[in-house]
Amino acid sequence: MTKALLGKKIGMTQIFDEAGVLVPVTVLQVGPCFVVQVKNDREGSCKAVQIGFDERKRKNTPRPQLGHFDKARVDPRRVLRDVEPEDGAELEPGQSLGAEVFSGIEFVDVTGISKGRGFAGVIKRHGFHGGPASHGSQTHRRPGSIGPGTSPGRVFKGKKLPGHMGAERVTVRNLRVARVEEGRNLILVRGAVPGHNGGYVLVRKTKAVHAKG
Repeated sequence: MTKALLGKKIGMTQIFDEAGVLVPVTVLQVGPCFVVQVKNDREGSCKAVQIGFDERKRKNTPRPQLGHFDKARVDPRRVLRDVEPEDGAELEPGQSLGAEVFSGIEFVDVTGISKGRGFAGVIKRHGFHGGPASHGSQTHRRPGSIGPGTSPGRVFKGKKLPGHMGAERVTVRNLRVARVEEGRNLILVRGAVPGHNGGYVLVRKTKAVHAKG
C-alpha cells in the first residue's frame, strides 16, 4: 500500500457520530488510483510510487504520455503524482488502489488548491482593520504607509499589499476520518478541505497527530 492517494472533492454534508452529535464532513473520492511506475533506488528498494487518477481520453493525451501509460498497462490518467509507499510494500505497475488504503486510519492530511478570489485589497486579503469610516476620512480601505521614504528608500519584500488572492496550494492537517466506504472509494473527513467541488486533492496519512476534535 501507499501512504497517500489522489482524489477529488465531492462536497460537504453532515452525519451523526456515535454519540448522536451532528458533525459537518467533507466527502472525498479517493481512487481508484493506478500504479503507473515504481521507482527503486540502487539497492532495489522502493522509494516512490507514481500513481494516476481520473480517466482521460486517449485522443487528448500526448503521445509520449501514451507510451508511458501503455508500458504500465494503464489507461491514460489526468493526474499523476509520486507518493511514498508503506514500508515493505510490494507494488506493481497496473495495480489498483482505493479507499481501503485508509481503512483503520484515524487522521489524514489533505492538500488541494484553494478557491481563487481574484484581485483583492488588504482588508479582504490580509485582514487589515481599515481606516475611519466617517468624519472626512479618505483612507477607508487603503493599506496606509508601506515603509520609510529616505532609508532604505524602498519597500521591503513580503510587505502585505493588495494582489491576487487564493488559487494557492494549501494543506489542512489532522482531519479526523469519520467514515470509510471502500466499495464506493469514498472517505468522509470532519471539517472542510481546500478547493472547489470537483477539485483534485492529495490525501495522506498523518505522520504526527495533534487532534482538532
